[in-house]
Amino acid sequence: MPQAGTIQWFPGHMAKARRQMEENLKKVDFIIEIRDARIPESSTNPLLTSVGQNKPRLILLSKTDKADPATTQAWIDRLADQNTRVLALDLIHENYRAALVREAKILCAPLIEKQKRRGMRPRALRAMVAGIPNVGKSTFINTLAKRKAAKTGDRPGVTKSLQWISLDRDLELLDTPGVLWPKFEQPQVGLNLALLGSVKDDVVHMDDLALYAMERLMKEHPGAVESCYGITIADTPWETLEAIARKRGWLKKGEVDESRMMRTVVQDIRDDRLGRISWEAPSDLEASQDSHPGADRKPENRGPEDHDQTAASGH
Repeated sequence: MPQAGTIQWFPGHMAKARRQMEENLKKVDFIIEIRDARIPESSTNPLLTSVGQNKPRLILLSKTDKADPATTQAWIDRLADQNTRVLALDLIHENYRAALVREAKILCAPLIEKQKRRGMRPRALRAMVAGIPNVGKSTFINTLAKRKAAKTGDRPGVTKSLQWISLDRDLELLDTPGVLWPKFEQPQVGLNLALLGSVKDDVVHMDDLALYAMERLMKEHPGAVESCYGITIADTPWETLEAIARKRGWLKKGEVDESRMMRTVVQDIRDDRLGRISWEAPSDLEASQDSHPGADRKPENRGPEDHDQTAASGH
């Protein structure tokens, strides 16, 4: 597995966003944290926990249509606790407004009861929407607001300012820019985020991403590789990638076009051409309880050839 060094990533607008988040947290009743269902641990932000001030939290596992359903359900069971609710959502195709309001009212029940005891009509609940770049925050906001309230795009870090979105009498959302922590101490965190497009492609070398991904796929989902590319798994990740390149005709003067090979395989993963694959599971955490989020983990079989394809959701 490629061992990338400590990955530095902290553009100026993200440092500013952290300060703004700290200042605005006092204005909200709870936090909505959006994570990528394929990498729920790598896509959580330690900075959010440090500034969260024990606020109730609703974790939304986005892109659930791209993740293995059984693993997503295992994450729902793992992450939920007395102060945290969890939903797995397809942010583009699913109607989740009612579920969101229901979960918000459950999380904020003590506040609502306090207002009623004081003879007050419960006001709209206020939530700060946060998460790392490219997990679907803008899509989430726009879908709920039924208008283009936030910028969207495939590039990480498109949303760069704070804005309030009033949905209805039940819920008001404070949208925040995608924020990453100053550096990825554990290489696998950076590799996971880069592989799925949450950091820009110049942060981690494409060769490292392709080799890392292929090593994982060969161990955990060899059938997906063979089915997608029509090849037989080789002894090493490099040899398997080379077999794919020759099968697809990615050649220059009879030699493998390495740049195209690496770039295209990574893009195939991002486009879900190998099926619904989760790159982290709760059991990975149990194997490394004392490590930083994203530490090297024991591979586990999970993915398109192992489980039912029905979308997972829960709370």
